[in-house]
Amino acid sequence: MRLRIVLGIARSTVQDNLQRAAAAGLSWPLPGDLTDDALESKLFARNGIKQGTRRRVEPNWSDLAIALKKPGVTMLILWEEYRGSHPAGYGYSRFCELLRGFQQRLSPTMRQEHAAGDKVFVDYSGKKIPIVDRKTGEIREAEIFVAVLGASSFTYAEATWTQNAPRLDWLACPDVSSFFAGVLGLIVPDNLKSAVSRASFYDPEINRSYGMMASHYGVGVLPARPRRPKDKSKVDNGVRFAQSCILGRLRNQTFFSLAEANAAINHALDRINDHVMRRLGVSRRQLFESVERTALASLPGEDYEFAEWRLARVSTDYHVEFKNFLYSVPHSLIRQQVDLRATARTIEIFHRGKRIAVHQRRYGGPRHGTDPDHMPSSHRRYAEWTPDRFRRWGASIGPQTEGLVIAILASRPHPEQGFRTCLGVLRLFRDIERNRAEAVSARAVEIGGLNCKSIASLLANHKAARHSTEPTAIVEHANLRGPDYFH
Repeated sequence: MRLRIVLGIARSTVQDNLQRAAAAGLSWPLPGDLTDDALESKLFARNGIKQGTRRRVEPNWSDLAIALKKPGVTMLILWEEYRGSHPAGYGYSRFCELLRGFQQRLSPTMRQEHAAGDKVFVDYSGKKIPIVDRKTGEIREAEIFVAVLGASSFTYAEATWTQNAPRLDWLACPDVSSFFAGVLGLIVPDNLKSAVSRASFYDPEINRSYGMMASHYGVGVLPARPRRPKDKSKVDNGVRFAQSCILGRLRNQTFFSLAEANAAINHALDRINDHVMRRLGVSRRQLFESVERTALASLPGEDYEFAEWRLARVSTDYHVEFKNFLYSVPHSLIRQQVDLRATARTIEIFHRGKRIAVHQRRYGGPRHGTDPDHMPSSHRRYAEWTPDRFRRWGASIGPQTEGLVIAILASRPHPEQGFRTCLGVLRLFRDIERNRAEAVSARAVEIGGLNCKSIASLLANHKAARHSTEPTAIVEHANLRGPDYFH
């Protein structure tokens, strides 16, 4: 009684242990060399089945683990099939316990339970592959993009220049869908800015370009939680495996282009996907073909054209900037915020959901791409002022007047500095005879009177002009205005 109170145990427990000691032939005091493990073995030794063996027929747990990944397959269905073959087999609860225990002993890439066709995990490797410029010898490092299917661990990898959003980089890697020959239900990316604008457990904000891609393919995007590596352990293990099988095996090869590197990566991928997984006894490719391929949704009929979306504000010159080039919008939208959609070929600009401008994308040449319809009328007229236009106006009067225009434009450091003088000459010659205008032009060039004041003086004092029999020539000046334009 005293021992029970001191130890704080039930009387039945004391009696049970005394009976076990008597059955094991133990008495007090115990031998000094008897260890705790040996004592436990004597007191609680199991009779009957040898430890480590099972009393009932067991199924092939590896086959069941694979079958469990197929759509609609549950542990209850597998247990019913098992009991159908082995009526004296395990009960449902013990069956589930043993199957879960087997799954926990699998390699890390198979620990999580993912339904076939449900998720693809995407990420970039932290290590890069060097590519040498054949002409300069300069070494540039490329990123390694990795995508791993949740159920089969079927793996895709590709070298890309950056983690940003050009055609074959991060967002275009949904070309992964072509590799998998179908569309997964959910993409699980890391919280890269090129995929996730604002990381949040509750309301992650998906990058608009990435969201448009997902909408095209009809897939969802569920970013991994920030600083929660277990959310994407599937791809993390795939990345590590890819680093060893790709970067490790290709470390002694020299690549001179991204295409060469990706060709070598494709061979390494075949090795990865055809490798037999030790515990399951099948390869990733076999698992993909038997479990996951039929669960993938069909690819859309049209290929996705990558488009980058940006917010932009219209500057006072009614242009928006993208990649150091400027594109015009209607001048009435100055200082307004607009949405810019850029593809490899076009630049589209939207305001409140309505497309207001479209331009061919520029990669070189003039920085400004200006649609004349977007300009104010006064700016449009000024934009039409060119040296060729003024020379054509002079030639319409005669060769001497054309020579005067050429001389005026050539006498200025920049031709545009002569435009106003030419406009002044236009006003002076507006209602005079062609021959008189030609004579004055010739005299102005002769004496170097290449400004409006000199030419006006020549007109006022010109006594030698003859009356021409030709009809009076009115100078054509469509869309050109005089100095009053600037006031």
